[in-house]
Amino acid sequence: MSGPNSSDATPTGDVADPHRLAVRVYYEDTDFSGFVYHASYLRFLERGRTELLRGLAGDQSDLHREARGLVFVVRRMTLDFIRPARMDDQLTIVTRTQQLRGASMQLAQEVRRGDELLVAAEVTVACVRDGRAIRLPEALRRLLAPSGA
Repeated sequence: MSGPNSSDATPTGDVADPHRLAVRVYYEDTDFSGFVYHASYLRFLERGRTELLRGLAGDQSDLHREARGLVFVVRRMTLDFIRPARMDDQLTIVTRTQQLRGASMQLAQEVRRGDELLVAAEVTVACVRDGRAIRLPEALRRLLAPSGA
């Protein structure tokens, strides 16, 4: 992952512990008021999900190739904007698996500034190949299984 918003991921290797990704807020992430623009949170959350997968299974491009075209698509997302973030804030994107189903998974995500919760999200991601839902590969299912599953 490269670019002005690159951050170091903290792969946990164990989904019992949530994945954490540090993100710095840049000018480009804000609106005219100086607060983070609402759509910027979608990018932050996407990075959190991507780095969770990277930490567990490697690069998505490798996963795509090895699983013969498997991709993940967001099917549903709900967001609760609780408090705003501002330019230069250091945020943490917290991602954890809540539930795995046949061809989808539900993830809980948070955007935090220190201990302060700014945004809470629930995201349903579908596993797709050639435009059709497919069962999540067993090896990946084991890696993503929430604690106690």
